[in-house]
Amino acid sequence: MKVSVTQQNLAHGLNIVSRAVAARTTLPVLSNILLATDEGRLRLSATNLELGITCWIGAKIEEEGSFTVPARTFIDLVNTLPNESLNLELNSRTQSMEVHSTASTAEVKGIDAQEFPPMPVPDVDNSVQLNVADFKEMIQQVVFAASADEARPVLMGAQINLADNELMMAAADGFRISVKRAPLSMPVATPVSIIIPAKALSELARVAVDGEQSITMSIPAGRGQVVFTLKDVEVASQLIEGKFPDCNQIIPKTYKTRTILSTQAFLSACKRAEVFAREGSNVVRLNLKPAGESMGSVVEISAMTEETGKSEEGIEATIEGANLLIAFNVRFLREVLEVIRTPNVALETTAPNTPGVVKPVSDDSFVHVIMPMHL
Repeated sequence: MKVSVTQQNLAHGLNIVSRAVAARTTLPVLSNILLATDEGRLRLSATNLELGITCWIGAKIEEEGSFTVPARTFIDLVNTLPNESLNLELNSRTQSMEVHSTASTAEVKGIDAQEFPPMPVPDVDNSVQLNVADFKEMIQQVVFAASADEARPVLMGAQINLADNELMMAAADGFRISVKRAPLSMPVATPVSIIIPAKALSELARVAVDGEQSITMSIPAGRGQVVFTLKDVEVASQLIEGKFPDCNQIIPKTYKTRTILSTQAFLSACKRAEVFAREGSNVVRLNLKPAGESMGSVVEISAMTEETGKSEEGIEATIEGANLLIAFNVRFLREVLEVIRTPNVALETTAPNTPGVVKPVSDDSFVHVIMPMHL
């Protein structure tokens, strides 16, 4: 194996695949990155057996071949080199990759490429085209609600349902659920329901370039995997087995009080309240006051702890329904408001002990449900 590649391209490719390198593993090769020549380009791959990322970069191929190098050592080395052409050459006798720049030479010992696990291959027959911008927004508005509790693995992923010409993504952690829907460019022949680890979707959103038009999502039959293919990158992930909560049963169908507020004003108030609420149990109180004879509708937002003090402020709002005092986890409120793109947001509530629903005004594609906290 002998190739020439620019330091900038190599560093960029290594940054993309590095997030799939196994942090702690009993298989040393999983701590390595695979470098392989592939039809005139250099292919970089990393996997921890649950998540795999492959990236292709431009290179001048003088001799075909493949080899794996320790990720941390190789990335740190490449990042210190000047932005110029680098020559990579495999020394099979010493089982090391020689890295030559204008002023320096380094040898990075590695492991034979034959020991690197094969990367999943996309299945063209079981694939669907997704718009990059729409799918990235969907991931950003849903995945943050997934659980980090390993005791409930099903909730550590996001459910994706494909039916007719609609895509739905949902994530939940037992205290909230986020649901986003988007149209498909072409209807699917067979309905699909899978659960993808939240980390894999987050990595996909990280590496997807906004200028790209589409992502191909393929689900190879019988392998329990999903593969996302972009122009120069593939992200593959194991699927999560299990039954995801039924969104239709969780999302309230009715409400007694509907409050419309400025998204930015609501978000800013929650951030200020969180300064005090985070020192306690993250409780923020919302006092929804409809318009009376002497004043307009207002939402009073307050948080208080004995250790740090309190925060109180009022926001002008449009309120339909009865006066209501309800409490939420302020972090949950802040996180959902940060992903809403519309100028105004609606909060639909029924009682202090029933879930609240957060929706963008004039956008029916997104809904978020938050369980209340006890006052």
